[in-house]
Amino acid sequence: MTDRQNAILVPAAKSAGALRRGAALAVLGALILVVSAKVQVPFYPVPMTLQTLAVLTLGALFGARLAAATVALYLGEGLIGLPVFAGAVAGPAYLVGPTGGYLVGFLLAAALVGGLAERGWTRGWLLTLAAMTLGHVVIFAAGFAWLALALGAAKAWTVGVAPFAAATLAKTLLAAALTLAARGLAPRRSVG
Repeated sequence: MTDRQNAILVPAAKSAGALRRGAALAVLGALILVVSAKVQVPFYPVPMTLQTLAVLTLGALFGARLAAATVALYLGEGLIGLPVFAGAVAGPAYLVGPTGGYLVGFLLAAALVGGLAERGWTRGWLLTLAAMTLGHVVIFAAGFAWLALALGAAKAWTVGVAPFAAATLAKTLLAAALTLAARGLAPRRSVG
């Protein structure tokens, strides 16, 4: 089994069939991201969504390139004005608004977690949990940095990171559990 095949849904070859499968998975993954953005729990200062859970799980299942392509497709849909984000607004203004850093963090985290999955980090509970934790750190670091430019570091921490600590822990654990469950359900690949 190659390193890239450790991410369980990544197409194994560059054949036309594998490319079609990759494109279909990217579209499906982008749809999952849209749904995860629309599932909102009332929360202060902004509603909480399931987007980070979806980003991290897709990264672990798709691998670095396919996960990054999937998130890029999702962001591109929002950029052209499709209503894919958590709010009712889309377009370039949304991407440079208060949540823009988190959206960039989604892309970085998907690639990071996907890369870690390709290196075998999703084979056991502790490494999977570590990969998901690192993914969340990347998302929050990008979001915090973006907010800090506009609000200052103290305010950015207060409204953009601290309120989400408990929910992030729960989503990290759930992403790890979903990834390991999916690995358990995936058909075994033959070596060679």
